[in-house]
Amino acid sequence: MQEVEAVRDENILKSIPVLLSKHSTQQMADVWEFGINMALRISDLLGIRYSDIKDGRLTMVESKTGKVADIPLNAKALAITKSIMKEYPEGEFLFQSRNSRNISTRIKPLSRQSVAKAFKDVGEIIGVKLGTHSMRKTRGRFLYAKTNDIARVSKMLRHSSTGVTLKYIGITKSDIDADFNEMVL
Repeated sequence: MQEVEAVRDENILKSIPVLLSKHSTQQMADVWEFGINMALRISDLLGIRYSDIKDGRLTMVESKTGKVADIPLNAKALAITKSIMKEYPEGEFLFQSRNSRNISTRIKPLSRQSVAKAFKDVGEIIGVKLGTHSMRKTRGRFLYAKTNDIARVSKMLRHSSTGVTLKYIGITKSDIDADFNEMVL
């Protein structure tokens, strides 16, 4: 699997949903924006059911860890949720596949592969290696830039160690070297 990156530039971050809606679909733009705001693994993000959302919170069991994630929906995530549920009141999944050619087929969420392709295509336009993990990595990186609290980022991402989190959000040796050079006491 190809290594994907966190988005580091806020202007690029803001351009991604615009490019996704232009070069793919509004649904892919919604996946990106919701994913950036919720920092979920892609399997959990695509598996969100309407029934997982109640009173402005998302409560679900994470597929990888088996842990319960109980996360408040911020204003952006709540707006996306309300918009989708209003447009598709009979939906089951928040990001439900709408390309079913056969009405009798089972209702299912978007596929990880279709999301990965849309993100990769936009990543090629902007020069960033985007993938399904980029949303989660980006959320962690921006929180770290804001707080400089790796333990907090690790807790938000529900990682077991801060070392994993540092690698995950793309803090490299050159970033640490720059910290030594920039901070002179």
